[in-house]
Amino acid sequence: MNILDKIVKDKRVEVNLRKGLIPTSQLERSVLFDRETMSLAHALRTSKSGVIAEHKRRSPSKSVINQNLNVQDVAWGYENAGACGMSVLTDGKYFGGSLDDLLLARAAVTMPLLRKEFIIDEYQVLEAKAFGADVILLIAAILTRAEIETFSELAKSLNMDVLLEVHNEGELRKSIMPSLDMLGVNNRNLKTFEVSLETSKTLSAMIPDDFVKVSESGISSVEAIKELRPFGYQGFLIGENFMKTDDPGNSAKAFINSLT
Repeated sequence: MNILDKIVKDKRVEVNLRKGLIPTSQLERSVLFDRETMSLAHALRTSKSGVIAEHKRRSPSKSVINQNLNVQDVAWGYENAGACGMSVLTDGKYFGGSLDDLLLARAAVTMPLLRKEFIIDEYQVLEAKAFGADVILLIAAILTRAEIETFSELAKSLNMDVLLEVHNEGELRKSIMPSLDMLGVNNRNLKTFEVSLETSKTLSAMIPDDFVKVSESGISSVEAIKELRPFGYQGFLIGENFMKTDDPGNSAKAFINSLT
């Protein structure tokens, strides 16, 4: 069983427990459920940098990245740096995140927030909306086409953007549908954890122009972004590069300034 299979197995148990604690009717009554969302896709189309900055405490491949910072300070720093949006990891067991991180980030900033999570149930889409997210992530590797359609259409009905993540041509071909806003190519091979920008380059030609193209993982330099832009990429998800420093906001600011 690879790491993704393990995460999904644990996630099913976790989601069933959460459903038992907080019914969907309660999520729908949340203060944030009716807030007007911000479009990350629109922000990326009109941005000079395209940077989506991530809050990530740890990961299965890197263990601890940064456990010492308040999520609201990181969020404020990223917004101040000029990031287009922020990705907030909400998985607890493998990434040290939580839905409270999303809530605190939402209270601190107005920029679009992406709930970075392993979504396997409609309940998590409602949770994302209730806790202040503007965007959900769907991972093609763990979902069927029917699930991608169901979850993305639910998100659209809640005025949320959808970022679909793919790792290869097969995942991309099964996933393209009108209810997506952004197609993200993850440069990390999930079996070996090796990272290569060639994945983004190869798949770029297969992504229709209706979607905002986003490149994820392994983007640690301004050069990497400059290399990917000619392939039509307008969004760049950057996590570890900023989070491994003492001041992710400052680190993001210097990075974005050298890009634009």
